[in-house]
Amino acid sequence: MRARGIVIACVLLALTACGIPRYVPDPDTHIVRRGETLFSIAWRYDKDPADVARWNQLGDGSLIHPGDVIRLSPSSGSAARSTSRSNRPAPKPLPKVPTQPPPPWAWPVSGKISVEFGGKPGTGTGVLINGKAGQAITAAASGRVVYAGSGLIGYGQLIILKHNDTYLSAYGYNASLLVKEDETIKKGQRIATMGEGPERKARLHFEIRRNGKPVNPRQYLPAR
Repeated sequence: MRARGIVIACVLLALTACGIPRYVPDPDTHIVRRGETLFSIAWRYDKDPADVARWNQLGDGSLIHPGDVIRLSPSSGSAARSTSRSNRPAPKPLPKVPTQPPPPWAWPVSGKISVEFGGKPGTGTGVLINGKAGQAITAAASGRVVYAGSGLIGYGQLIILKHNDTYLSAYGYNASLLVKEDETIKKGQRIATMGEGPERKARLHFEIRRNGKPVNPRQYLPAR
């Protein structure tokens, strides 16, 4: 194995000496990994999923595959695509979607906010709400599950709901997930159970995003 590693290193050095450049990924793109969706990618980079789909001519964004190269900003030229997509006809770009009003929100769990929007510990993109391990987490508004899993670092087991083309909500640090992707969810429906957040305390990470950008949930949640 050691000899094989030395041979590979020598080959790489030879290619460099011959002037053949190494592949360096564009920092403004993302390579799709197994299990990722358009919504999880957009969430990771604080982007509007509709914009990401439009920049990449992805239609509704449902057809992405491992290895695809996703552009994370608009381009004056053609959208970034992997070679595996090069022979496919490009779907029509999405039309610009007007901003839609927020849905009627409800608290996803009873408990006091222990960490405010932008605070630490936590991601800073939402609020942390105290509770008890195993406590029921409910949907803050009706919508559709666009992500349910643990693939986003810093959120634990996470659920993302799409309420309309403008608003999304997220529920992190869950002990268990009770819904699956593409399920239609009613406001107040139980979707998860509370797990441990930062400092090993029972907490819910709750987040609202408007056009892909995190906003303070206190602006939308009813007073109590």
